[in-house]
Amino acid sequence: MINTTNCLNAFVSTWDSYYYIYGVTSIHYSKKEKLEMELREPVSPTGQYLNSSALSLSVYAFLEFEVPIDDLPFMPLIKDVFLSINSRFSSIMIADKKGEKQWKRVEVKITDHVNVPIFPSGLSPESYDKHLDDYFAKIVMEELPKSRPLWEIHIIKYPTSSAAGVIIFKLHHALGDGFSLIGALLSCLQRADNPSLPLTLPSVQLTSNRNGDCNHKILRSVPKIFSLVSKTVTDFCWSIFKSTLVEDDQTPLRSGDVGVEFRPIAIAAMTFSLDRIKQIKANNGATINDVAVGIIFLGMRLYMQEMSQDSCKAQTTALVLLNTRVFRSYESVKEMAKPSAKTPWGNRFAFLHVPIPQLTDAISSNPLEFVSKTQQVMNDKKSSLAVFLTGQLLEFLKKFRGPEAAARYIHTTLKNSTVGISNLIGPTEKMALANHPVKGLYFTVAGAPQSLCITIVSYMGKLRVAVGAEKGFVDAHKLKSCIENAFQMIHTAACGITPQQARA
Repeated sequence: MINTTNCLNAFVSTWDSYYYIYGVTSIHYSKKEKLEMELREPVSPTGQYLNSSALSLSVYAFLEFEVPIDDLPFMPLIKDVFLSINSRFSSIMIADKKGEKQWKRVEVKITDHVNVPIFPSGLSPESYDKHLDDYFAKIVMEELPKSRPLWEIHIIKYPTSSAAGVIIFKLHHALGDGFSLIGALLSCLQRADNPSLPLTLPSVQLTSNRNGDCNHKILRSVPKIFSLVSKTVTDFCWSIFKSTLVEDDQTPLRSGDVGVEFRPIAIAAMTFSLDRIKQIKANNGATINDVAVGIIFLGMRLYMQEMSQDSCKAQTTALVLLNTRVFRSYESVKEMAKPSAKTPWGNRFAFLHVPIPQLTDAISSNPLEFVSKTQQVMNDKKSSLAVFLTGQLLEFLKKFRGPEAAARYIHTTLKNSTVGISNLIGPTEKMALANHPVKGLYFTVAGAPQSLCITIVSYMGKLRVAVGAEKGFVDAHKLKSCIENAFQMIHTAACGITPQQARA
């Protein structure tokens, strides 16, 4: 999965750690207010951007269970486990005397946060799929009340075609990024085979960019320094243009309408074998992430070609999110909450503007070229310091024009692109919640001014890819089919097998 290069290490302090300089020692409070301050902590700049009048994003995590969940002790689990994970789950966001936002601890009424919908009884799993889709489209449209902590849990006790029961966690993005929230989720779960053992992740190799190591390789070569400067200037200028003036073309995947973030979302999830992804990876030396993104890009182009031939040459851009932490595994949530944590809690991410390669005749005859082109573009983008400069730009906007201005900049950045792509690393072992085995895990993000969001998470040797699409404009299930077809095409080209074998 994506990790940042060593070049981005300094970026960490720009995003979430930045809020530590906003102490309250210079503000004069009454005695009562000082006592209340013990239950407060500053909201990071990114947290403020993601919960503003210009932008409000929520993360939806889906847990699919192998067995019915009617007897799950939900209330004790939420009270004794979930709320103790992090103080933000028991806090609301308020503004202090200087307008700086803070997390204020409050008493949580759990029943206000837990929803158990009632569907008609005795239906087929396929019928409950439709009810679940409609229910999800409904809760996406409902804003989390700001008068209580920014999370909800939705418990679906009906069997769908993929699970005996589903739990949906609705978590405001201001609480933390995917890395933090998946860490919180893992804190609630245990290994199904042995609860006394910790969940483990696939081995993570710390990134050392082949195009240049910012710590020492570049310094040994003047040409590489000029190359770094040139790429940084080019990428940063292009990022500013894309975030302010230049919009992607309107296509079957981008309506470009104002207010698209307030429309319902349809979701479709698919599963790919990590072993087969690794076969493709071994064929051309790409990373697992390069392969996954290449498959998604090709699937998007196939969908656009099928829906409208005129969109084949459209200019489309993806915002690929980067985790700016350098990590080998998740730390405990307690460790993540410490200021000195190696993998700290919060929103520590950046995004790359990645142009999506066009579907040419050469690529159609050799789909593996799509992965190679994606890999080349990703490497070029990650070898510049444009992401760091973007972080500095947001800091500048916040300092001189306020957090709302920075939030508007991020909103326009999202609006002008076609798709946001985010990914997470999940456990290698099967998880369980109170002895109820978890069959599948996937997530999506809602509230972005885009018609399309695609997310990836690994779990038990598989990649789960979820398509979150503007309902009524993008056919999420047809796009899913196109992405699955792209995977088969690329796997066949990489391994020299037939499509029938690829589907087996």
